[in-house]
Amino acid sequence: MGGTTRLVTSGGAQLCTEAFGAADKGTILLVMGATASMDWWPEDLGSALVGGGYRVVRFDHRDTGASSHCPPGAPDYDLAELTGDLVAILDAYEIDAAHIVGMSLGGYVGQILALTQPQRVKTLTLISAEPLGVEYEGEGLPEPFLAHFGALGDLDWSDREAVMAFMLGVAELSAGSRHQFDRAAAEQRISREMGRASSLQSAFNHSMIAGTLPTALTAADIGQKVLLIHGENDPIISANAARRAQAVMPDAELLIIPGLGHELVAADMPLFAEAILAHCAKVA
Repeated sequence: MGGTTRLVTSGGAQLCTEAFGAADKGTILLVMGATASMDWWPEDLGSALVGGGYRVVRFDHRDTGASSHCPPGAPDYDLAELTGDLVAILDAYEIDAAHIVGMSLGGYVGQILALTQPQRVKTLTLISAEPLGVEYEGEGLPEPFLAHFGALGDLDWSDREAVMAFMLGVAELSAGSRHQFDRAAAEQRISREMGRASSLQSAFNHSMIAGTLPTALTAADIGQKVLLIHGENDPIISANAARRAQAVMPDAELLIIPGLGHELVAADMPLFAEAILAHCAKVA
């Protein structure tokens, strides 16, 4: 899937973006999760969405990929600025409104945009995401993740093998039981990220993102049509988050995928693409 790369300025940051396909039916903006560059989006998903008649735009978050990086431990942005990044990308591509597809943190930021600038969001697809301002059963990282991330302070980021082992550990912990963990595919993705990022360590600045949101800002007030896709065995964000989101959102459809973890697996992309395309088709 060949795309066109473009740098977009947002505040003091430069965001690396890629666009694919023609916007015959509109544009889908893919927003990845915390610590993850656009390399995490499977090529098969993008190709299927383009084949469905949409232009697809994806990008590297701040501190990932070829976008601007802050020093490790010192992010100079917050949730409001991450939301502003989406607006800057839409403006740069002269898109009045897009279908937003967000994974994890990307889904959280997408909800903020849908509530604060609803005219820019046609539909919202939340993949493995928490509902904004809504509590759910099973919040918080499980012990294996806490133990693994506890080793970050001692990780030698100049040791490529050690970094690869740590990142592979994150990927394997995130996987569910639906598929056998594809170590080779994970290694290839991590290698791409290592090659593109000026500081892979800086991606973990996302865990320090602050920002005060209005207490009244809640997923329950989202007016757009919402598609919730969630893995039944997601170990990072419980599937209860999606169930709770459907319960409070006025116009939400829920797709729970048996055995899937907090992951995007190539074998599941036809299922994801079919659901997303059907969802986007509900709004002209």
